[in-house]
Amino acid sequence: MSNIEIERVKAFLLGLQDSICTGLQDEDGGAVFVEDSWDRVEGGGGRSRILTNGHVFEQAGVNFSHVFGHKLPPSATAKRPELEGRDFQAMGVSLVIHANNPYVPTSHANVRFFIAEKEGEEPIWWFGGGFDLTPFYPFKEDVISWHQVSKAACEPFGDDVYAKYKKWCDEYFYLKHRDETRGVGGLFFDDLNEWGFEKSFAFMQSVGEHYLPAYLPVVSKRKAMEFGERERDFQLYRRGRYVEFNLVFDRGTLFGLQTGGRTESILMSMPPVVHWKYNWHPEAGSPEAVLYDHYLQAHDWLME
Repeated sequence: MSNIEIERVKAFLLGLQDSICTGLQDEDGGAVFVEDSWDRVEGGGGRSRILTNGHVFEQAGVNFSHVFGHKLPPSATAKRPELEGRDFQAMGVSLVIHANNPYVPTSHANVRFFIAEKEGEEPIWWFGGGFDLTPFYPFKEDVISWHQVSKAACEPFGDDVYAKYKKWCDEYFYLKHRDETRGVGGLFFDDLNEWGFEKSFAFMQSVGEHYLPAYLPVVSKRKAMEFGERERDFQLYRRGRYVEFNLVFDRGTLFGLQTGGRTESILMSMPPVVHWKYNWHPEAGSPEAVLYDHYLQAHDWLME
């Protein structure tokens, strides 16, 4: 279909990776991203960029990938049998940021495009993505500002868009076995094509371009706060929830592994250091309990 411009999407994603890496590197002020380009035997490849042991970020990974092939994995066709027998292309930018300071939240963002084609038939395509915030010691003003920027990303596309994709984020980033959200949410959307290519692409761009304006002000305010062993221990314990979600529920992880993507790049979302504790619970009234008591269930943050 002539109005689906795959190369235009790819050019945007490559530029987005560049701009996000520059913004994070400038905020860190110490370490730099190291690029690792890779090829996929079945078709395609990507470029992974990792920053480690920085002044602010313990580990930051910002990946671009563009993979293609003739057979989709079960994770893609189980609920979409119409994709069987089609050639496919999948491309996107995905990032996860783990900071040194426990007062700086972990953050994740992803924007992606998928298309499946078969000779003589219309292509099946969609956009997806979003971003979410995972604090350890949350500040209400940070959570509100995060959601204000999330809403700003959606406002040009309709009055109901933020509420719809905020709710989807709360529901998607939910650890059923823990009965808690992964963090304080943000945006999540998938299978977006009903607006047509141009508007859907514009929305994906808006989400990608609003990530740094949502995250960097929070980092800037919290990165110099003093912390000790107690705060660090709690950060490492809560990072375990991140690992649990990514390995048990995350669609992107499963799709990447089942399509023969590069394992090191797919699993760069894992925190560099993490602890688990058996049957641990925060002490009532403690700073750690604040996270559990108020922030690990969905809220309408802009009405609080």
